[in-house]
Formats: sequence, structure tokens, C-alpha cells
Amino acid sequence: MVKGKNEKEDIEIDAITSKGVEFGYGEQPVLFDITFTIKKEEFVAITGPNGSGKTTLLKLILGILQPRKGEIRVMGYSTKERDKIMNLIGFMPQKEHISSNFPILVRDVVMLGLGARKGIMKPTGKADEEEGIQAIKSVGLDEEIWMEKFAELSGGQQQRVLLARALAIKPEILLLDEPFNGVDIPSQNKILDLISDLRKKGVTVLLVVHNVNPLLHHIDKIMLLKNRIVAFGKPDEVLTDKNLISAYGASIPIIYCEEGYAHPVYSDIHG
Repeated sequence: MVKGKNEKEDIEIDAITSKGVEFGYGEQPVLFDITFTIKKEEFVAITGPNGSGKTTLLKLILGILQPRKGEIRVMGYSTKERDKIMNLIGFMPQKEHISSNFPILVRDVVMLGLGARKGIMKPTGKADEEEGIQAIKSVGLDEEIWMEKFAELSGGQQQRVLLARALAIKPEILLLDEPFNGVDIPSQNKILDLISDLRKKGVTVLLVVHNVNPLLHHIDKIMLLKNRIVAFGKPDEVLTDKNLISAYGASIPIIYCEEGYAHPVYSDIHG
């Protein structure tokens, strides 16, 4: 799936690079000196306390926001080239609050993602709908859910529909913002299994999460963020007492499981 090269340069490139990025909302600074590289096919978790800039960073990678300083590149393209990076990235936002009085169907939710990729000049058709249904099946949902109201689904089903929307475009990079919010353990495991399958196909995955423990046996790296990058690397290199104090402002107990992974025991703080 991943070509590994863009049409500009006949060289191997990284999935996402950020150099000296700074961003703020109005007078309020949010991110400082954000510099990192995510290689192709890596599975990276971004974690940190509430208000640390995690979702803002995803929006910068998507090109929805532009940095005040520095630059982010996606598969070699500047995030200013949104027409190009939209064809590379599947994005699953935090669970959307759709009013129960607004009868949007599962079909509509998934097709919005396909439509956004094609653009307003190229309306979706039967082939796109078939792609959407296949995406629904790929996340473990029955085809019959296609014409059901999104607002009437369980939290876990809604999350998997949003994931299907991101997958329908067959992305090379998948960005997930708090995909486990309101999700039961079986749905969470289904999402993790699906991510494992995608990685085997060459997809790069970047996931924002406030509790990293369920992911520790799956991810390659963690980015610990508190408006700056406190640490970025392998889980055991990042999840140290010193780094957790820097991010959360307090000492957090760490328990090591039988496999040797460090599990921080922090309260369920929404990121």
C-alpha cells in the first residue's frame, strides 16, 4: 500500500517529519519546538495530560491548522499541500456528538469521508458505496448496519463506524484521536487487531490516547507531550519516573508486567 516515495523525489522518505513547529490559538501558545520523525509502518502513541496539545498536533499534521513557526511534512509533502496529503491520510476524530434529532445514517458518515477525498467536483457513486460497505465489514460490523441511524448505535459501534470512514479511503497513514473513548474491551481489541493487520500492509499509525497501558504491547514508540515533547522513543525509554513527573507534575507509580513493560498507574485523566 505504501509506495515509500512521492512523485517529487525518487528517494525513500519518512512518513511524518516535524521541525521546530510552534502553534497557538490567539495569544495562547499551545505547542513549542515540536521536532520528531515517524518512519513508515511505525505505530506511535501520543499521550500526555489534558491541554497538552495532542489533538492540535494531529490537526497540524492534517493541514487543518498551520504552524506559526517550523514545518511538518507528510510523506515528503508540506502540510500546505492539503490536496496531496488528504489522499494519504485517514483520520478518525474523537467520537462525534451527533444529535439524536438529526437522522444521519451510518452510510452518510462513511460516505462523507470518501466524498471529502474525491472533492465536490467528483460525486460518489456505486463503487464508492461498495468500498464503504467493505470498510464497515473490515471493522467487524455487519453490512445491515449500513442504513441504521448513527446516533442509535452503541459507543463501540460508533467508534468503529468512524474508523471505517477513515479506512474507506485506503490510507497510507492512519491518525486516530482517542479511539477507545466509550468503547468496551471487545471493541477495543477489535480495533487493535485491525491496526495490527494494517501495519502488515504497510500502514503507518499515529494514535492519541490518554491511557497508554492497553497499547504497550503493540506500539513501537510513545510521544509524551506537554506542550513540548517531554520524551519520544521506545515505551520503556519514555515511561520513566522523571519523564512522567515532567509531564503530569507528580510522581506516578510504575508496575512492570511479566513481559517487562512499564505500566504507569495513573488516574483516568482525559487527554
